[in-house]
This record gives sequence, structure tokens and C-alpha cells, in this order.
Amino acid sequence: MTQAAPRFDFDNTYAAQLEGFYTPWQADEAPAPKLMQFNEALAVELGLDPMALASEAGLAVLAGNAVPEGATPLAQAYAGHQFGGFSPQLGDGRALMLGEVIDTNGRRRDIQLKGSGRTPFSRGGDGKAAVGPVLREYLIGEAMYALGIPTTRALAAVSTGEPVMRETMLPGAILTRVAASHIRVGTFQFFASRGENDKVRQLADYAIARHYPDAARAANPYLALLEAVSEAQASLIAKWMSVGFIHGVMNTDNMTISGETIDYGPCAFMDRYAADTVFSSIDQTARYAYANQPAIAQWNLARLAETLITLVDADTDKAIEILTDSVNAFPALYGAKWLEAMRPKLGLAAAEDGDFDLITGLLSLMEAQGRDFTLTFRHLAAAQGGDVTAFQAQVGGEGSAWLGAWRERLEREDATAEVRAAAMLAVNPHYIPRNQKVEEALNAAVYQDDLSPFKALLAVLSDPFTAQDVDDSYAQPAPLDAAPYRTFCGT
Repeated sequence: MTQAAPRFDFDNTYAAQLEGFYTPWQADEAPAPKLMQFNEALAVELGLDPMALASEAGLAVLAGNAVPEGATPLAQAYAGHQFGGFSPQLGDGRALMLGEVIDTNGRRRDIQLKGSGRTPFSRGGDGKAAVGPVLREYLIGEAMYALGIPTTRALAAVSTGEPVMRETMLPGAILTRVAASHIRVGTFQFFASRGENDKVRQLADYAIARHYPDAARAANPYLALLEAVSEAQASLIAKWMSVGFIHGVMNTDNMTISGETIDYGPCAFMDRYAADTVFSSIDQTARYAYANQPAIAQWNLARLAETLITLVDADTDKAIEILTDSVNAFPALYGAKWLEAMRPKLGLAAAEDGDFDLITGLLSLMEAQGRDFTLTFRHLAAAQGGDVTAFQAQVGGEGSAWLGAWRERLEREDATAEVRAAAMLAVNPHYIPRNQKVEEALNAAVYQDDLSPFKALLAVLSDPFTAQDVDDSYAQPAPLDAAPYRTFCGT
């Protein structure tokens, strides 16, 4: 019996409205594709038929071996500042957008294959991806989603049956990625750097219509676009910081206009709190260290602002002044978003002037004593519920004064201890992607063809705020004597 091809109700506005912003292309054929992981819940959310997608006909689509009806496969053009240096042409060197769908919540979503072969933007690379990086992006992206952080998501991970050459031969794979869009700061830079201001305007109008329609009604829509992107990024980075997430490669081509986290290459979650933590092996100057992320976000927004100069005002000097004022407002905007993200972690429902000092006081204690970021906040929630032992073990005797100040602050709010403890447990995760557990899962998949550790870890991370009946190692940091953790750009 012939299997029906999966149906996508594509509505491809990027391809239809932005000709010249991409190159039509086709994926390479995967010789022996096999479905490693499929996100059935996301498929349903996208309005797709999970059974059809999980079938042989669906696998052909997810592997790039078949083009579904209505798709317009294309590689997007973009530029970007990479570690501060500008590259005028980057683009989708290993990715193909299949098209856009309107999901069951009425949101427009891109569906893209990542690792599907060379494109005109590949710059000498093979355009392929290996199993490890594909599963890392699947795992971390879905963990971020469960934590309530805006992110691209993974619909499927498929092994291709073809080896790819990196430092050694590794099994190849393709990720099907879903995003609000793949428009980046670097997309604007691509055309602005070429002096193609009409295309910058066209892209800005498209981004406004797709992501920030209220900006179209502003007195200056293009300034309003920058302000909307700034707010989205301030909120996003604040949420990263609140869970100890370090992106690792915050280049302008990795900052989305939509405010979603994108590209999980050398990323990781911090165990023991240290503001200067860096995991990326390629970040030799600590440019993208944990504490630098808000400033880098502002730097990236300044690069976006530069592309909008001719749109904001015909008088260049006036436009620069207006845009500079907007970019300079980012630290205060971020600071407010950071407090919004951090107050609930301490059980604070209302705002007081001293909250910043209270929060940073705890972080200073954690850093001085090398305490685990996630567990300290989790134990603080338990302390509010009456069990102070674990928290006191984290902060030691030096934390007694802080604990007293915190309790005094809580007394000025109306919530009961029980209600507050429940609220704190709902925002302080019990589980994050612990680095050693991530590596165990990826190594088993790559070198032993064993996906069971990956699937077990994915299940735990899909419910991060609930203590589950699993091995305690899922909630614990690496041992103190473990080698420093390093991540790599492997996709």
C-alpha cells in the first residue's frame, strides 16, 4: 500500500515577497536516512499529520530526498560580524528553508532543513552536519522551550547513512528546524553593506509586517522596529542569564529579529556560578562570556541600527543621533527585564529599590564559594518552604546575613510561605542540560549508535521544574575534579 506524502499547507511569503534575498536550491540526497527523533507534539502544533511525517514518505521529506508539494526550497542570504570581524557574505551554507506554515495558534513558522548539503553560500564547506551537533541542537532547543525561553525548535533529527569528515569521520545527520523566522541582524547587514538601501527598506517592511505590526503605525516605523527588536532581545538575554545559559557565539548572524534563540553550537549551561564563564573553544578572548552577553546584545543592536540610518531620517546626522539614543537605552531596558526575570527566582512578587542589591548579593556569595547556580536557587525555594539545610550548605556561614535580609524583604509581601515556595519551584528548574549528561548522551549516539541516553535526557529536560523519579545525576553538576568543559562549533 502506497503511503500518502505528508501535506504542508505552505504560505511562503519570504520566497514570494523577497526575491533577490535568497537562492533557490535543492538538498543533497541522503543515501540511507533513518529517523532518530521526531517531535510529535510540535508536528501537531504546526498543523501537520504526525503519522504521515513519521512514515517512509515523511522521512524522505525530512531527509531532503523529496520536496513536499508547495515547498520553495531556498538558501537565505545574510552577512554578519563574527567575533567582531565583518564577513560581507555568509548565508545558509548548510541549510534550506522548505517554506512557511501557519500553526494552530495562528503563528507563521519557518520549516528548514539544516545539514542538507552544500549551497552557493557554503564557502568551501560540505554543507553537511554530524549526528552529535544535530542532537545537541535538538536537545538544548527543546530544553530551552521547556524552560519558557523563546527559541527555535526541532521537529525531527534524521541520520543520513552518510559519513561526514570533520577531525574524524562521523555519522551524518539532518535537523528539521522550526522558527518564527530566520531573519537575522546579518540579513539586514548583507544588503546595507552593499548599499542596497531599497532592499533594506523592503526587508524592514517585511520584518515589521511579520513580527512587529504595531511598528507600522508608529510615527517612525523603522525606529519602532529597532525598539521592538531591542525589547525582544533584552527579554531574551535576561532569560538566558536567569538560567545560567551561555550561547557561546553571539555573532550578528546568530541574532534573530524575532527574539528567538538560534544556533546551538558551542552553547552550554553554567554549573558553578562565575560571571566570566566561557565554554566555547573558539572564544579565545572571552568575548561571549556569560557576563558579557547583555553588552554584546547591545553591540549587535548597534549594528542593526547602522543598517537603518537611511530609513530613519533623510538627514544622516539626525538619523544617527536618533538611533544612537535608542541603542543607548538598551542597558536600562535590559536591567528592567533582568529584574523581572530574577525577582521571581527569589520569591519576590513586587518591586523594591533594593532588589538589585539583594539579588547581586546572592550571586556574589555563589561566585565566592563556587556554588552551583541552578541548585542554589532550587534550594532557596525549599528554604522558603521550611527546609533551610540544603541552602545553608550552599552559602555557608557567610550567607547568614544575606538570608536574614532576604527574609526581611519577604515579610513586606503578602504571600504565604507555601504559596511563595510553590511559585519559586515553578521558575527555578530542578533540571538543566548538565554538561556531562549532554556529552554522555551524544557520545552514546555517535559512537555506539545508542539513542537511549539521549531520549532519557530529553524526557527529563522536557519537564524541568518537577523533581522526577530518575537518577540524581540528572540534577547534579560535574564533579569538582572534572576537566574544564569545552564546546565546539561542530554543525
